[in-house]
Amino acid sequence: MTVVSRDVARLRAGKAWIFDMDGVLYRGDTALPGVDAIFTALTRRGIPFALATNNSMASPEQYVGKLAKMGTTVDAGAIVTSAMATRDYITATHGPRAKLFVIGMPALTEQLLTGTGFSIVDPLTEKADAMVMGLDREITYDKLLRGHRAVLDGASFVATNADVTLPTELGLVPGCGALVAAMAASTGVTPVVMGKPEAHLLDASTTRMGIGPVDTVMVGDRLDTDIQAGNTAGMLTILVLTGVSTRDDLPRFAARPDIICDDLPALQMLLEG
Repeated sequence: MTVVSRDVARLRAGKAWIFDMDGVLYRGDTALPGVDAIFTALTRRGIPFALATNNSMASPEQYVGKLAKMGTTVDAGAIVTSAMATRDYITATHGPRAKLFVIGMPALTEQLLTGTGFSIVDPLTEKADAMVMGLDREITYDKLLRGHRAVLDGASFVATNADVTLPTELGLVPGCGALVAAMAASTGVTPVVMGKPEAHLLDASTTRMGIGPVDTVMVGDRLDTDIQAGNTAGMLTILVLTGVSTRDDLPRFAARPDIICDDLPALQMLLEG
């Protein structure tokens, strides 16, 4: 654990917390230690928290079910996904009736269509306003071809996140960013990225909780996304060593966590003194 006294004081004075999910609360379908305990500690203090994930492969309700199977109860309203941020962005830039082509798991399309007038089109026969790309575990060349055509025909290229890897029980596996890189290479177009380290997810989370970034604690497992995003927002940042980044990675990244903890139980001990 790495701490300094002023950071501990700011940690204990935090008015809201944001947790990344993959690599912080669980790996794959395996719960990481201390999740319930730290949620209970925050609830006991009346401190709201949000779960903000770059992952677009599940809806808030599906995440509630996933966590419930691990013995953790959370409200769907506490969960903010990159798909939700993508939906808000497209509404703002293309209006409520935008035409989309989507590469991703079914939950991504479901979240994009919920509460909107968006429609899904085939770029080979109809022009799309936006081509949205998330992690797709059933990716095919045909999907890439259609996405490629949509972007070349002028559709906005929007990526839910740019994480090149994803932590699982098997170790790191290819993430959404690996697919995004292929599409960017073939089209020559750089996507607009919704997930961390961009601000969209954290902005959505703090807005929901009604707390400013300077009074918010950001807990994540990746230097290049979670910690970078928290640094940029002016949050207190905590790196837990249960996911992607390690201490050995620190020299390779500009992002610097305020506190490094081995896991959530170590973080809870720091919170409670």
